[in-house]
Amino acid sequence: MTTRRTRAADALTDLILDVFRLNGLLLMAGDRMVARLGLTSTRWQVLGAIADAERAQPVAWLARDMGGNRQNVQRIVNDLQKMGLVTLEVNPHHRRASLVVLTDKGRRTFDEASRVQAPWANALSEDLAIKDIDTTRRVVAALRKKLELNGERAST
Repeated sequence: MTTRRTRAADALTDLILDVFRLNGLLLMAGDRMVARLGLTSTRWQVLGAIADAERAQPVAWLARDMGGNRQNVQRIVNDLQKMGLVTLEVNPHHRRASLVVLTDKGRRTFDEASRVQAPWANALSEDLAIKDIDTTRRVVAALRKKLELNGERAST
């Protein structure tokens, strides 16, 4: 016997498919936006996670906070290190898990990416109600939390 989806599950499935399509478009737009800085959307995302962290973190923690895979984040951190955007420092709490730290060049690059993103975000948000954006964020956050609690997050 096949379980049929509820109306809410059908609506959620449609939302998920739209989010997948949106993700692809956002990655392409991000790649174009930061290409001249030597970044990709993925590098920019990891750089942002490092910049936004309250303190230096090891790769595994960055991956966890991003909802990503430790090996993939490590590969991107290695790329960022070769570009001189991050450095690895000794972690006093764990010898083998170095802390990832932005360099001055990394901070300048991230700040420039943010300056490039601002007019793009302003244009993209035109004609969208802040109330609708806030509602969408709450729904996305609730879905993320449910997935995290159910162990659906990528393993680190």
